[in-house]
Amino acid sequence: MYRIKFSDRCLVLKTPQVMGILNVTPDSFSDGGRFNHIDAALKQAEAMAQAGATFVDVGGESTRPGAKAVSAEEELERVIPVIEKIKANLDVLVSLDTCKSEVMAEGIRVGADLINDVKALTAPGAIDVLANCKVPVCLMHMQGEPRTMQTAPQYDDVVSEVRHFFEDRIDACVNAGIERSRILIDPGFGFGKTPDHNYQLLNRLDHFHELDRPILVGLSRKSMIGHVLNKPVEERLVGSIAGAVVAAMKGCHIIRVHDVSETVEAMKIVNATLKETA
Repeated sequence: MYRIKFSDRCLVLKTPQVMGILNVTPDSFSDGGRFNHIDAALKQAEAMAQAGATFVDVGGESTRPGAKAVSAEEELERVIPVIEKIKANLDVLVSLDTCKSEVMAEGIRVGADLINDVKALTAPGAIDVLANCKVPVCLMHMQGEPRTMQTAPQYDDVVSEVRHFFEDRIDACVNAGIERSRILIDPGFGFGKTPDHNYQLLNRLDHFHELDRPILVGLSRKSMIGHVLNKPVEERLVGSIAGAVVAAMKGCHIIRVHDVSETVEAMKIVNATLKETA
């Protein structure tokens, strides 16, 4: 059981928690353009919180395969007002999905509770920002860059290589002054992985418990679901819920999803099932 300390609370990860995805971008793969106005974003965050989300994950730069990069200034304009509004109006933890040190620093200043970094604090200055605060951070694995990551990704053993990546990054963070207790890990489903790689990671997710850190999983509506079901993005709810349940049964601590209400209900069944062994 893990306890993650935030500025105003301590979260005990005894059962899987749900993180709602709030993309304030025009080009995200599933909901691009729907919530890139502040009123719509706040309304969606409120709906997620009411549906049972523990976190709302705010992102201002799409990381879908082939996505174009945006400047730090543009990303700041997108995410900072939304974080401020959520913190002022809702009792929910705010995760900031960014890899830029400038955005991290400003997001933390206005109240972001967690940094969710697809580049695992490898961008210039990122590790220093986290070393100089007390905010938790989620390190994600990605092979390559969003613009190129799905161009023939290759591994000899994807689970072993991702685990070794985390060992190295956790050591780097601790050596930089980031307490191990503040670190979470995300295997990075769909980030430089084929469908086979993704399902190997999902099937062997319990192997990452060896790292003794909370595990965050995000596979909601992704191509790994579409690949198996042959369904477009808007018809992947059932597959996404199935993936979330598998991840939770494998010991995942946080599930990052688009469909909060349905996933919260699914986690209640998982919790009831695991209660006897908790």
